[in-house]
Amino acid sequence: MDKPILNYEDLLEMLDHFLREPKEFWENFYIDRNKEIPFFKVKGPDENLVEYFEKGLAPKRVLELGCGPGRNAVYMAKQGCKVDALDIAENAIKWAKERAKEEVVDINFHCLSLFDFDFKPHSYDFIYDCGLFHHLAPHRRLTYLEIIKKALKKDGYFGIVCFNTDGALDTSDWEVYKEGSLKGGIGYTERRLKEVFSNDFKIINFRKMKKTTQPDDLFGEDFLWVGLIERL
Repeated sequence: MDKPILNYEDLLEMLDHFLREPKEFWENFYIDRNKEIPFFKVKGPDENLVEYFEKGLAPKRVLELGCGPGRNAVYMAKQGCKVDALDIAENAIKWAKERAKEEVVDINFHCLSLFDFDFKPHSYDFIYDCGLFHHLAPHRRLTYLEIIKKALKKDGYFGIVCFNTDGALDTSDWEVYKEGSLKGGIGYTERRLKEVFSNDFKIINFRKMKKTTQPDDLFGEDFLWVGLIERL
C-alpha cells in the first residue's frame, strides 16, 4: 500500500497497517462458543455494572462498545434502557441476537467498528465498554476519546472494563509499533489508565473487578480494572 498521507485519517489508516486486521481475528474468536474463555461461560452481566445500577445509575439511552455475546446489553435492556450495541464481529452479533431473543428484549445491534458508527451527538446517557479499550491500538485512543465525549450528554457517564497488568503485559505505546503487535491486549497500570481519562472526565469509581466463582449469575475476574467515569 503506497497511499499518500494527506490528512489525519490517512495517518491513522497507515498506522493500522502495522498491526493485525481486527475483524478477521474477532470473527474467528467467536466461531467456537465452547472455548475456555471466561466470559463465554457466563450469561449474566458484569458484577460492577449491576452495582452501578443498584446504586442509582438509571440511563435512558445506552451505547455499548464491543458487546460480544450481549451479556451486558441484555441486562441493560432489562433495566428499561434503550440500547445500541456494537461489535465488529458478525459471529458475536449473531450470538448476542440469539440471547436477546431468548430474553425477549429489544436491542439495536450494529455490526461495525466504533470508528464507522454514525450517531447523533450528545445523545447517550451512558456508554459502556467491557473489553474493547485494551485491544485498541494507541493511535486510535485519541479518536476513541473524542467519540466518547461527542456521543455522551453533558454529565453523562462512561463505564470501562479493561485489563490490568495481571491480565496482560504492560506494553508501552512505543513497543506496540516496534513489535507490530498488541500482544493480546494492553495491561494498564492504574496510573496509566487514569492518565488517559484525566483531562475531560471525572473518575467516580475505580477498582479491580471482583472475581466471581462460576457458576454464578454475574461475571467477574480480578485481572480487570473497572471504572465509572463522568463526562465534564
